[in-house]
Amino acid sequence: MEKILKVYGAGLAGCEAAWQAANRGVKVELYEMKPQKFTPAHHSEGFAELVCSNSLRSDSTTNAVGLLKEELRNLGSLIMEAADATRVPAGSALAVDREKFSAYVTEKIKTHPNISVISEEVTEVDDAVTVIATGPLTSDGFAEYIQRELVGEGLHFFDAAAPIVDADSINMDVAFFASRYDKGDADYINCPMTREQYDAFWEALVGAEEAELKEFDRQQQKKLKVFEGCMPVEVMAKRGHDTLLFGPLKPVGLVDKRVGKESYAVVQLRKENKEGTMYNLVGFQTHLTFPEQRRVFRMIPGLENAEFLRYGIMHRNTYINSPGKLDATYRLASRPNIYFAGQMTGVEGYIESAGSGFVAGLNAARQLLGEQETVFPRKTMLGAMAAYVSEGGSGAFVPMNANFGIIEPLPERVKGGKIAKYEKLSARALEEIALIKETL
Repeated sequence: MEKILKVYGAGLAGCEAAWQAANRGVKVELYEMKPQKFTPAHHSEGFAELVCSNSLRSDSTTNAVGLLKEELRNLGSLIMEAADATRVPAGSALAVDREKFSAYVTEKIKTHPNISVISEEVTEVDDAVTVIATGPLTSDGFAEYIQRELVGEGLHFFDAAAPIVDADSINMDVAFFASRYDKGDADYINCPMTREQYDAFWEALVGAEEAELKEFDRQQQKKLKVFEGCMPVEVMAKRGHDTLLFGPLKPVGLVDKRVGKESYAVVQLRKENKEGTMYNLVGFQTHLTFPEQRRVFRMIPGLENAEFLRYGIMHRNTYINSPGKLDATYRLASRPNIYFAGQMTGVEGYIESAGSGFVAGLNAARQLLGEQETVFPRKTMLGAMAAYVSEGGSGAFVPMNANFGIIEPLPERVKGGKIAKYEKLSARALEEIALIKETL
């Protein structure tokens, strides 16, 4: 009887897992509930849909997620192949045209001879070797099954997406193009604020009406956890009058050359597509009502007449308390035929999700083929993430982006500051990846 790998979820993690297994000769059944059923944040029928920002963050290997990207590129990642093929200008960051990105991944998956796509919702698993990559927006039925039958108590936090505006509606007599510290191309539109404008905007933001939570979410408010990397802008503002000045409205390094100086505060907008017809408000994930978004965000200089192509939304994310439950291959300790991948494991971010999918898909395939598992060393970012998920850190387990704080430290101090240190960490990691690649 032919052995088949079952992958649940066609997001970034699930597609990467299916692709890696299929490329190793394993037959894969990929289950995706779209288009029969959508989550509150998903709207497209395509796979690997980006529901938050279209930025995959830094592309430099002196940045932790940049190193992770390069590791995945070197290992033949489908997600990185798609990202590189559909990138849009974004300075030193890697941003993609989200529709073309999804279409690229969807076409690759659907035409792979070893992958069969099954459009149905799953609410339980069997004894087959399985990768669960249903994401932070897993359907209620399957989430309840996972928590009850597989991993025990589940944890919830809320994620928020930023609004998108029509580029033609941005007042470029007020706004200006620049990248922070003039790094890379001047791909960002910057909306400068005076002290008086910032004060008025802050007052309006902290007093704005938030969207009503659904019954389930109201019940979960006492357990609410807002992940710092995707915190609603109004929640951040309520932490203090100046909090935004050290976050998404930080003016440092953004000089309006028309006046030759930095502003008191700056709101940045980033291209949403290659053509530059749409821009998203960087760091403005929000849970405000649509009318309030229109009222408050139009107070930003340059956005007085902004046309909103998509308003910000907020949705529930779900992840498990992974340390002790998952090992460094993302395999469930109590059910060794089951692997998890994506944000449900506690990795946070698009590329991090793809990285966990790579590791889980690779090892699920190796299990089916009777081969020894591949545990990536902590000297690599792939291995550091897997170690964090399986072991945790100090205190309660919370989602984590790729960062140099979780990677194995260098044995000696490095002269030249943190950039020199990160360069050496990255060089060491990529040497390890080259050695691992020879064994795959």
